[in-house]
Amino acid sequence: MSTDNVVDTKRRRFLVNSTSVIAAVGAGFVAVPFLSSWMPSERAKNAGAPVEVDISKLEEGRMMVVEWQSKPVWIVKRSAKTLSDLATLDDMLDDPNSENVDQQPAYAQNADRSIKPEFSVLVGICTHLGCSPTFRPEIGAADLGADWLGGFFCPCHSSTFDLAGRVFKGVPAPTNLVVPPHKYVSDNVIIVGVDEETA
Repeated sequence: MSTDNVVDTKRRRFLVNSTSVIAAVGAGFVAVPFLSSWMPSERAKNAGAPVEVDISKLEEGRMMVVEWQSKPVWIVKRSAKTLSDLATLDDMLDDPNSENVDQQPAYAQNADRSIKPEFSVLVGICTHLGCSPTFRPEIGAADLGADWLGGFFCPCHSSTFDLAGRVFKGVPAPTNLVVPPHKYVSDNVIIVGVDEETA
């Protein structure tokens, strides 16, 4: 065996080992961004995160909209008159007692569908085909009839809901609007996305 062959073998081993190390390091640089792309982005994490809402400036008869899990959540401050009107609508509603338990947490399965009667917290998506209804608080609106006591109207297919998010009979929407999990951390702050009972 000549000396040249020994030198070539050592050089070959050195080059193979060096190339292997460089390839492993390069694979690491490729794998890290690839694997991290499987992790949810900060925006995605925040989209599902609970939302803290200050309701201190919400006036009676008004609605505010916040976003939770990429869905609009409506918070409506209802008057004593609105609350008394809700009780008169039962015969016109498909599920007046909120018996479909998938539509609200147990703590909102009551006449007002809320924790505090004066505040309604609803996901603003129609249960028919996912359109977003409009807030129609005016009583006796000409296009909705003299017996309209305020609520939500879906312009896509004319589904109607009262101010507790309960669906009227004879409309395309099959169920009441969803009440999201929420809790009060003070008289003026609601956290949407955290369940009152498990918080």
